[in-house]
Amino acid sequence: MRNIKRILLGVFILLLVLAILAFVLENQQAVSLLFLGWAGPQLPVSLVVVAALLIGMFIGPILGWFMGRSSRAARKRLV
Repeated sequence: MRNIKRILLGVFILLLVLAILAFVLENQQAVSLLFLGWAGPQLPVSLVVVAALLIGMFIGPILGWFMGRSSRAARKRLV
């Protein structure tokens, strides 16, 4: 049973890596993002999307941690 879980995990990771590789290879068109008058450099679409994903994966848990701390502090004040 333990080996089956390892094999399934390995297959899942392999499929995930192949999907990411296919996404990166298919989205090599250069784009320039414009935000509040600031134009970014010409970068491939895949790089922009992967960077946004990684930034979100970093910021999301940090915001959740801060929100959890503030709600715990509020609960302590109520008691």
